[in-house]
Amino acid sequence: MKAPTDLKPTPRIGLALGGGGPLGGIYEIGALRALDEALDGLDFNNLDVYVGVNTGSFVAANLANQMTTAQLCRIFVRNEAEVHPFHPDVFFRPALKEMGSRLLAIPGLFATAMRRFINNPHDQSLLEALTIMAQAAPAGLFDNEGLHEYLKRAFSMLGRTNDFRQLKHSLYIVAADVESTDAVCFGAPGFDHVPISRAVQASTASPGLYVPVDIDGRYYVDGTLRKGLHASVAFEDGADLVFAVNPQVPIDASAAVRAGTMAPGELTHSGMPNLLSQMFRTMVYSRMKSGIAHYATDYPDKDILLFEPTRDDAKLFFSNVFSFQSRRMVCEHAYQMTRRDLLNRADELEPKLAKYGIKLRRDRLEDEQRTISTSLYGEMLPLYVAKSRQKKAAGKGKLVTGLENVTHLFSKAE
Repeated sequence: MKAPTDLKPTPRIGLALGGGGPLGGIYEIGALRALDEALDGLDFNNLDVYVGVNTGSFVAANLANQMTTAQLCRIFVRNEAEVHPFHPDVFFRPALKEMGSRLLAIPGLFATAMRRFINNPHDQSLLEALTIMAQAAPAGLFDNEGLHEYLKRAFSMLGRTNDFRQLKHSLYIVAADVESTDAVCFGAPGFDHVPISRAVQASTASPGLYVPVDIDGRYYVDGTLRKGLHASVAFEDGADLVFAVNPQVPIDASAAVRAGTMAPGELTHSGMPNLLSQMFRTMVYSRMKSGIAHYATDYPDKDILLFEPTRDDAKLFFSNVFSFQSRRMVCEHAYQMTRRDLLNRADELEPKLAKYGIKLRRDRLEDEQRTISTSLYGEMLPLYVAKSRQKKAAGKGKLVTGLENVTHLFSKAE
C-alpha cells in the first residue's frame, strides 16, 4: 500500500487594478502588455481572480471577458476596433437630464429661501437664506451611461458575457455606496446579479465629475473613495500572488522639474482641475501605501507585486485622453516604464515568481529596440508567413503576399 502524499494545492493568482480615469486605464493597458510578454507561465485571461476599481474595473472586466492585452492595445489605444468602435468621449457625455432637473428645481428653491427669510429675518440674512440655491448644482457634470451601453454591446459578443456568474473566473468590481459610504464588491454573492457593464459604470463614477449610478434603488460612485487598489479582495478570495497596477500617483513637482518632465511652477499654475487631481491622488496614494504595508501582517504567506509610475514623471499627469497621439504616448510610456522596472527588480522578482511557476524573460526586457508596436505586430510575422506558405502550396498566392500584409501592419503601427 502506497504511503499518502501531501499534494500542495495549485497556487491561485490574482490581478488588482487601481483607478486614475481614462488615461489611467491607458497606462494600465501598456503596463499589462509589458507584463504579459515578459512573464512566461502567466496568462492574463486565465487568472483566478480579477479586482478592479474606477478605470481599473473597465480593464479588469475586459481581461476577465477574454480580451487579450494585445487586443486592448489595438482597440482602446490604437482605435483598431474589432466590432464596436471605442471613442474616449464616451466618458464625457454631459449629464443633460441631471442638469435639466436641477434647473427646474431653481424656482422652488428660491421660493423656499425667501419664505424662510421673511418668516424669520433675524435667524438668517437674505444672503445666508439663498445658500439653499447650491442644491441646484448638478450631482455630476457628466453621465457615463454611454460606457454602460458600450460594454453591454461588447460583452454580448460570442465568447463574452455581461453576467458575473457566467465568467470562468472571479471578477469583483468595487464601488462605494453614497449613503452608507460602504465599499461594495459587485460580483460577490448578493451583488453578482448586477450586469458587469452597470457595475463598471458605477465604479468609474467619480464624485462631482459623474452622476451617481442607481442600482436597485441605491446610488454608487467611484470605489477609490474607500481604497486605491482593493488587493485585499483578491487575497480574501484565496489568491496567493496578486499583481497590482496603480496609475494614480501624485506628482513630486520638484523631482519632475529636476527630471525635465515639468517646468517650475507648472503644476501650481495649471488650473483647478489639475490641483484637485493632485490632492485626490495624494489622498488615495497615501491610503494605498498604508494598506499595502499592512498586507505583510494580514496576509503573511501571500505576495503582492506592485507596478506604478514614478513620481518624477509628469507625462501621464498632463496628457490629453482625447488626443490619439497622447494615448499612444502614455501606453508606450507605461510599457517601457514597466519593462525597466521589471529588469531593475529582476534579481528580487525571479525567486518570487518561480514559486508560482512563472519565468521572467530577461531577453525580451533587455531588447532595447522593442516597442509596443513591435510587440503587437512583430509577433504576427510567423503567422502571416505560415499562411502565405499554405496559399503558395495550394497555388493560390505567393509568399510575398503575407510579408506585404505584415509590412502594412507595421506601417499602421508607426
